[in-house]
Amino acid sequence: MSERLKGKVALVTAAGQGIGRAIAEAFLREGAVVHATDLDIGKLEGLEGAKTRKLDVMSSTDVEGFAKQLGARTGSVDVLVNCAGFVHHGTIFECDDKAWDFSFDLNVRSMHRMIRAFLPAMLEKGKGAIVNIASGASSIRGIPNRYVYGTTKAAVIGLTKAVAADFILKGVRCNAIAPGTVQSPSLDERIVTLARTTGKTPEETRQAFIARQPMGRLGTAEEIAAAAVYLGSDESAFTTGTTVVVDGGFSL
Repeated sequence: MSERLKGKVALVTAAGQGIGRAIAEAFLREGAVVHATDLDIGKLEGLEGAKTRKLDVMSSTDVEGFAKQLGARTGSVDVLVNCAGFVHHGTIFECDDKAWDFSFDLNVRSMHRMIRAFLPAMLEKGKGAIVNIASGASSIRGIPNRYVYGTTKAAVIGLTKAVAADFILKGVRCNAIAPGTVQSPSLDERIVTLARTTGKTPEETRQAFIARQPMGRLGTAEEIAAAAVYLGSDESAFTTGTTVVVDGGFSL
């Protein structure tokens, strides 16, 4: 452990599994005080050393209440990592109003809620780092059957740049990470569902995901977490408004 985040208070959403959990674990190893949240509190079990809490990022009341509660105990959060998200499968024809609204509420508006709630304390302190999980499937690259997902993740990149521009002179940085296809429980679930609907085997479906990665393999959540550590640390003090692409050549 190099303690790159020693003395920092970090908040990670969707920390129960996948990228969010890997980030929470990496932050703990680097010496941060970590507040790990998830809608399913049970998924947070085993995060030794983290302060865990159930949090519904789709509820303004829950988010704002947590911000006040945490602020009263610790003051500002130094690093806010927004990981909550949902991958909708399909083209425009499979995306009805309900799917559109849900995707934007969870993938984009949740970040708006979190930033709006925790940014004031960062500004009062004059320092803070926000890290948003975007995707290679976004404004970076169009992917088949990722219509609304790609649209929401493009919005995340735009949101990131807007926040960075507004507060660049006030000590708060905002950056995004755009992963390629990463091995996670969420991907496993999507593979099973997709295999069922296409008539292919889960292994054939998994191989299709691997085949679209130029590096010939899926990414790991730990590889994404490494980028989050950099963006949350003082090493990235001159970095804001950017999207760090960690995708195994997916965007080439």
